[in-house]
Amino acid sequence: MKKIKKYTGVLALLVVTALVLSACGATNNPNVAPHSGIYGWVYQWLGRPLQNIMIHTAHMVGGDNGAGWGIVIITVVVRLILMPLMLVQQNKSVRQQEKMARLQPQMKLIQTAMKHKGITPQQQMTLSGWQRELYSKNEMSLTGGIGCLPLIIQLPIMWGIYQAVFYSPQLAHSTFFGISLSQKSVVLAIVATIFTVIQGYISLIGIPEEQKKTMQSMMIFNPIMTLFFSLSFSGALALYWAAGNLVMIIQQIIVTFILTPSVKKHVADELKDKPVEIVVTKEKVADLFDTNSGNSTTSQARKELHQDLRNRNKGKQKRK
Repeated sequence: MKKIKKYTGVLALLVVTALVLSACGATNNPNVAPHSGIYGWVYQWLGRPLQNIMIHTAHMVGGDNGAGWGIVIITVVVRLILMPLMLVQQNKSVRQQEKMARLQPQMKLIQTAMKHKGITPQQQMTLSGWQRELYSKNEMSLTGGIGCLPLIIQLPIMWGIYQAVFYSPQLAHSTFFGISLSQKSVVLAIVATIFTVIQGYISLIGIPEEQKKTMQSMMIFNPIMTLFFSLSFSGALALYWAAGNLVMIIQQIIVTFILTPSVKKHVADELKDKPVEIVVTKEKVADLFDTNSGNSTTSQARKELHQDLRNRNKGKQKRK
C-alpha cells in the first residue's frame, strides 16, 4: 500500500508539473513575460535570474552552445545541492531495508494473522498494536525516507528554466551542438531516457530478488515518463533532464558501490550489539485466535483458588 501511494504521489506531481509548465506559455502574447499572478512571481524570482545566468554564461563560453552550457551548469549545481539530501534519503532507505529483512519473520506472522478467517476488529487492533510495538522497539520508522521532497525542490528550477528560455529571444533561438533549445528535441529526449535506464539498472545491483521485482515497475515507469516529458516540452528542458540524469548515474554508483555496503556492515554490527527485539511469536498469535484459551485459563485459576480456600478451611477445622 505504501508503494502504491508513493507511485501515485510521484505520478500526480509529474502531472502537476505538466500542467504548470504548459500554463507558463498561456499568455495573450507568448513573447511577453508574465508580470502578475503566480506565473509573474515565478518569472520574477526564478525565471529572470536563471535567464540572466544563462545569458551571462553564454557570453563567457561564447559560440552557439553557450546557452546550452548554461543549462548544464545550472543542472549540475542543482544536483550537487540535492546530492547530500538524496544520500541521506538513501542511507535511511538502506537501513530500513536491512532492519526490515531481520523483522520479516515477525512481520509475516502479523500479515498471515491479518488474513485469518473470521478475524474480529479487536484482534485486528491487537495485531496493529504488535506491529507498532515491533517497529518502536527495533527503532524502525513507519514512513522512512523523505519521499518526493527532492523532486519537489527540482520543480521550481524546471519551471524557471522553461520560462528563462521561453521569454528570452536570445536563448529561445540558441542551439546546443546544432539542436534547437526552443523546439522539441527527439535526440535529447532519447539521451535523457537512456540515462534514466542506466541509472535504474545500476540501482538494481545487489538488492534482494523480492525487492527487485517491486522495483522493476519503476524501471519501466521512469523511462516512459522521462521520454514523455522530454518530448512534450522544449529542448532546453530535455537538456536539463539529460544532464540531471547523467549526474544521477554518478550518484547511483556512489550509492550502490560505496554507501550501501557501508550501511549494511554498520547495521550488521549494530544488530550484534543490540539484537532484534522479539515481539510476535507463533504461540502469541495462536493464543490470540484461540477463543477457548482465555476461558480455560480462567477456569484453571478458579479451580486453584477454590482448592486453596478448601485447604485453608481444613486447616481451621483441625485447629478447632
